[in-house]
Amino acid sequence: MNPTLLFEIMLIGLLGIGSQWIAWRFRMPAIVVMSITGLLIGPIFGWINPQEDFGNLYDPFISVAVAIILFEGSLNLRFKELTGIGRPIFRIATLGAFIAWILGSLTAHYIAGLSWAVAFVIGGLFIVTGPTVIMPLLRQSKLKPRPAKILKWEGIIVDPIGALLAVFAFEIILYLTADDPSGKRLIIFFVASLFAALFGWLCGRWIGWMFERGYIPEFLKSPTVFIVVILCFTIPDEIVHSTGLLSVTAMGLTLANMGVSSVTEMRHFKENMSILLISAIFIMLTASLQLETLLQIFQPNIIGYVLLMMFAVRPLSIFLSTIGTNLTLNEKMLVGWIAPRGIVALTVSSYFAGILLDAGFEDATLLTTLTFGLVFFTVLAHGFSIGPLAKKLNLSMEGHPGTLIVGCNRFTVELAKTLQKADIPVIIVDSSWRKLRLAREAGIPFYHGEMLSEQTEFHFDTMPYDYLIAASDDPFYNSLICTTFMPEYGRTNVFKISPYDQMNINTTREIVPKVAGRVLFKEEVTMTELNQMLEKGYVFRHTTITNQFTFKQYMDEKDDQTIYLYLIKPSGVLKFFTEDMKPVPEVGDVIVSITPPTKEKAKIQAKIEKTRSNNGSRES
Repeated sequence: MNPTLLFEIMLIGLLGIGSQWIAWRFRMPAIVVMSITGLLIGPIFGWINPQEDFGNLYDPFISVAVAIILFEGSLNLRFKELTGIGRPIFRIATLGAFIAWILGSLTAHYIAGLSWAVAFVIGGLFIVTGPTVIMPLLRQSKLKPRPAKILKWEGIIVDPIGALLAVFAFEIILYLTADDPSGKRLIIFFVASLFAALFGWLCGRWIGWMFERGYIPEFLKSPTVFIVVILCFTIPDEIVHSTGLLSVTAMGLTLANMGVSSVTEMRHFKENMSILLISAIFIMLTASLQLETLLQIFQPNIIGYVLLMMFAVRPLSIFLSTIGTNLTLNEKMLVGWIAPRGIVALTVSSYFAGILLDAGFEDATLLTTLTFGLVFFTVLAHGFSIGPLAKKLNLSMEGHPGTLIVGCNRFTVELAKTLQKADIPVIIVDSSWRKLRLAREAGIPFYHGEMLSEQTEFHFDTMPYDYLIAASDDPFYNSLICTTFMPEYGRTNVFKISPYDQMNINTTREIVPKVAGRVLFKEEVTMTELNQMLEKGYVFRHTTITNQFTFKQYMDEKDDQTIYLYLIKPSGVLKFFTEDMKPVPEVGDVIVSITPPTKEKAKIQAKIEKTRSNNGSRES
C-alpha cells in the first residue's frame, strides 16, 4: 500500500527530528545523519519519493522553506560582530567568491566535461555554503568566535550571491548565443536584483517600525513576520528567479540591526522553525533522488571534480582573498577547508538543469548528479572533520563543559575554586568592580559588566560555558537572568540559588516554578545561608566514589548538615544537585559538597593526639 501524503508528511517530520536527536545524542554531524536517512527511505529502499508525491507543491514548499531559513540566519548578522573581522568577511564574500566562481567554472569544464556555458552557471552556484549546512556544523563543533563568525557570515551573505551569479551567467549565455543579441534581459536582471535588495530593506524597516509603534499585537508578531518573509521572497522571485533570496537576506539584516526588542524575543521561535524546516528539507531532497543519480556520482570525472573543488578551489579562493588581512594561518586553513554545500545548491541546480536543457544544452543532464556529488561528499567530509581539525588547529572551545556564574560573593568564589580544582572552565560575571575584588584576589577569571546588557553580548564570549548559575544577592535578578538565558543554554543547564523566603514560603512556592532556572541544592538553602555557612567554617570537600568506598558508605559517614553541590563524571560532565534533580553517583564520580568543619576538627584533634603520643614515647 502506497503511503498517503499525510502519512508521508508525518514520516518526514519524524525522521527529520529523529535524525537531529540521534546526531545530538551520539555527537554526530546532523546534516550527515539527515542525508543518510533520506537516502535510505528514498532511492535505496524506495519507500517514498517526495518530489513525485508532493507534485506541484514540492518546489514552492522547498523555496519558501529556504527563504525562511535564510531569513532566520540573517537575523543573527549584526554589524557589531564585524569588529576585527569585517575586512576578511568582505574580501571572502567578494574577491573570494569571484575567484571561486572562475576556478570552479574551469574545473567544471576541464574535469567534469561540461560545456563553457553550463560550467559558468554551475561555477557561480557552487560558491554557496549557506545556513542550512553551516549552522548545524557550528552548533556541533564549538569553534572559537572568529572562525565561527566568518563561516556564519560567509554562509548567509554568499548564499544569495551564488544564486544570483548563476542567474547572471545564464543571462550572459543567452545574450551571447542569441541570433539577435539584446541587452534588455541583462538590464532587467540588474534592475530586479537592485529592486530585491531595496524591497527587502523596506520590508525590514516597515516591520521594525510597526513593532516599535505598537501597531501589531504580541500574539500576531510571529505570524506577521512569517507572512512578510514569504511576501518578501515571492514578489522579487516572480520577477527574476533567485532574487527572492537576496530580498529576504536584506530584510533579515535590516531587522537584526534596528535594535527592535520584539525581534530578539522572536529569534528563538525562528530558530526552532528553522531547525524543523532544515530537517524536513534534507530528508525530502535526498529522498527524491534517483538511484541512477547515486551511482553516477562515482564516475571518475565526478569524483575528480569534487576532489578539486574541496582540496584546490576552496583553499585557493580563501588564501588568495585574505592576503593582507589579520587572519592567522590556522584560521585560513580551517575556513579554507570548511565549505559544505546544501539546500540552495540542490534546489537552484535542479531549476537550471531544466532551463538549460530547454535552451539546448544537453550536458545539463549532469547537473543534478554533479550537485549531489558535491553536496554529499562535502557534507560527509566537513561534517566529520570540523571538530578534529578545529582541535588540531587550536580553534576549538572543546574541553570540559564550563560554568558561568553571575554574581560575585564569597560563596561563588569558593564554588569557582572547586571547579578550577577539577580543571573545569569557570568565570564570574558581575557589574560591581568592588564585588569582583574577591574573584581578583582568588585568581578566578572574571568579566566586569552587566550580563543583560547588549555591550556584554557583543564583547563577552559565552561559547566555552555550558552551564549558567545565577547566584547574586538579588533573587529577582537571578530569576531574570535564568529566564533570559534559558533558551540559549537549555532548561536543564540554567540554575539559580534558592529564592524562597522562609517568611513567605507558601507564596514563593507558587511563584518560583513559573520562572526559568532550576533551584540549586535545596529550597531552604538561600544565598544568605550559604555565606553564613562559610563564616561558620564550613568547607568544600571532593569525595571520589570507588568500589572500596561506595556511595552508601559515603551516605552513612556524611554529616547531616552536608549539602551536595554537584558531581563530576569521569567524562568531565557536571551534574548539579537541585531540588527536583538529584543524580545518583556511580563508581568513578567525584561528589563536591559543602560540609560542617567537624571532620576537619576531628582530623586536627587526631594529629594533636598523635603528636602528643609520639612526644611521650620519645621522653620515655
